[in-house]
Amino acid sequence: MTFGTLAMISLIGVLGPLLALPRRWNLPVVLGELIAGIVLGPTGISALDASEGTFRFLAQIGFALVMFVAGSHVPVRDPHLRAAARIGAIRAAVVGVSAALLGVALAGAFGTGHGGLYAVLMASSSAALILPIVDSLRLGGAPVLEMLPQVAIADTACIVALPLVIDPVHAGRAALGAVAVLGSAAVLFLVLRYLETSGIRRRAHHISSQRKFALELRTNLAILFGLAALAAATHVSIMLAGFAFGLAVALVGEPRRLARQLFAVTDGFLGPLFFIWLGSSLDLRDLARHPSFIMLGLLLGVGAVAAHLVTRLIGQPLPIGALTSAQLGVPVAAATVGSQLNLLVPGEAAALILGALVTIAATAVAGGLSVRSGLTDHAASTEQPPAGRDAT
Repeated sequence: MTFGTLAMISLIGVLGPLLALPRRWNLPVVLGELIAGIVLGPTGISALDASEGTFRFLAQIGFALVMFVAGSHVPVRDPHLRAAARIGAIRAAVVGVSAALLGVALAGAFGTGHGGLYAVLMASSSAALILPIVDSLRLGGAPVLEMLPQVAIADTACIVALPLVIDPVHAGRAALGAVAVLGSAAVLFLVLRYLETSGIRRRAHHISSQRKFALELRTNLAILFGLAALAAATHVSIMLAGFAFGLAVALVGEPRRLARQLFAVTDGFLGPLFFIWLGSSLDLRDLARHPSFIMLGLLLGVGAVAAHLVTRLIGQPLPIGALTSAQLGVPVAAATVGSQLNLLVPGEAAALILGALVTIAATAVAGGLSVRSGLTDHAASTEQPPAGRDAT
C-alpha cells in the first residue's frame, strides 16, 4: 500500500457521505463507500487490490472498530428497552423461525447447502443502521420502543450464530471460540463496572482530560485488539470480539469523550477504509457469470423483509416490521469471512451483499412510511447529546 492509495481512500471517505446527504432517502453513509470500492475494485477499474496485505490488515482493524461501535450503541441501559424485552424477544423468535424456513428453501433451490447461513442473514437486524434512522426521523411511541429490544436481541443472536453456521464442519471449534470470546467480554464487563463504581475510571478520566493523554481510547483499543487476537487464535470472526466488547462498554456506559474519540478514529478513517476494501474485494462480474446468484441476492433481501413482516400477525405495524429488516454487519461479515476461508462459491459473496442492499432500500421506504403513519415522537429534541457519562 502506498500514500497515493491512502490519499485515494481518504478522498473517497470525504465523497462517500454525498449519497447520504438527502435526508428523505435515509441511506447509510457506508453505502457510498461500498459502491466506491466496487467501482475501484475488479468489478470496475481495478485501481484497488483487496488482497494486498497492508490494505487487508487495516480493513480488519476497521471491521473490529465498526462492530465495537455498533455494540456500544445498542441501548441496553435504556429502561424502556428492558420493559419491552419480552415482546421484543418473542418477535425476534418469530422472525427467526420464518427466516429458518426461507433459508432452507433458498439453499435447496440454489443447491448451495447454506440454509443455516441464509437463515441467520434474513433473521438479522442491524442496530447500526436502524437506530440512526429512528433518531433522524424522530420515531417514537410504543411500537418503536417495542422494536428496540427486538433489534438488539436479533443483532446479538445472529452475530453469535454466524460463526457456527458459516462453517458447520468446524462448528464445535467455533462454539468453543465464541464461548472464550464472550466469556472474556463478560469478565471485562465486571472489571469495567468495578472501575466505574470505585471511582477509579473517573479519576483517570480527569487526569487524561487535563493532560490530553487519551487514556480511555488507548486502553479500549488495547482491549479490543486483545479480544480480536483471541478471536483469531480460536478461529472466530473478529466481528464477535468487537461487538461483544462494545456491548460490555454499553452496559457500563460509554464515556462521551471516548465516544467522540472512537467516532473520529472509526468514522473518520478506518471504518470507511473497511467498507471501501469490502467493495473492492467483491467481483460483481461473478454475478454476470453466474446469473442465478442475482436472483439469490434479490430473494435473500425480499425474504428478509418478508420474514420480518410476519410479526404483523402479533401486532407489529408493517412499516416498523420492514424497518427491522435492515442488514449490514452480518452479511458483510459473512461475505468477508466466507471469501477469506473459501467457503462460498463464486458469486455467492456478492449475492449476500446484494441481499443486504435490498433490505437497506426497504428500510429507507419503511422509515418514510413510519413518519406518514404517525409513528413519531414530536416531543423529542433533535439536539439530544449522545449517551454517555462525561461531558468532556
